[in-house]
Amino acid sequence: MAKRIDVSGLTAFYGSHKAIEDISMTVEPRSVTAFIGPSGCGKSTFLRTLNRMHEVTPGGRVEGKVLLDDEDLYGPGIDPVAVRRDVGMVFQRPNPFPTMSIFDNVAAGLRLNGSHKKAELGEIVEKSLKGANLWNEVKDRLNKPGSGLSGGQQQRLCIARAIAVEPDVLLMDEPCSALDPISTLAIEDLISELKERFTIVIVTHNMQQAARVSDRTAFFNLAAVGRPGKLVEIDETERIFSNPSVQATEDYISGRFG
Repeated sequence: MAKRIDVSGLTAFYGSHKAIEDISMTVEPRSVTAFIGPSGCGKSTFLRTLNRMHEVTPGGRVEGKVLLDDEDLYGPGIDPVAVRRDVGMVFQRPNPFPTMSIFDNVAAGLRLNGSHKKAELGEIVEKSLKGANLWNEVKDRLNKPGSGLSGGQQQRLCIARAIAVEPDVLLMDEPCSALDPISTLAIEDLISELKERFTIVIVTHNMQQAARVSDRTAFFNLAAVGRPGKLVEIDETERIFSNPSVQATEDYISGRFG
């Protein structure tokens, strides 16, 4: 079930280095929120704080709150592995498990949870591959390695793997940056379909992509070189691209910097 994310006063560190500072925002359920901004401004770092992937990096820690509906993901006694099951992630480069078949790639998370019989697994794998618009292309070769698919198919396989465990939120870190234009369009169409079931957050360097797929857009920027990244503004995507509230946003979108 899609859930709302409420972030308040979030600051993320790598050791003593402050990567992002004092970020607060709400991400509505069943919507697509895009993060844009120049390289190094903390978009991906912030994305990784939303499912506690940030703390996998040595020295990674956060201050502040991330609420999934009303549950603080950084609260005492919260299991980070359970958080990452509820808040799935798709990475920049397709990363299917290379030694596993297409079927086993999608079933991997389900088997990790240990709660599904073989018949149930088959049903969920089929449903997930259909949900990722990949079923018709792979249904006759489910036992073949996932690494044998094209780049665009591999990325859709990774999306199928992520949605198979029925997360509440789907995070995507530049999911199209390694793909050709046709595969990119397929992923964008898929994102538009998936938002009916999931809360989606996407980091993208492609502003046209943000304008096409997102309902709301957040612009991040560095206060100065060597300073932590900050959220400059977040608003309806149409407004961000047509009439932003902050001059720095307009300068970035119009190509005057970044």
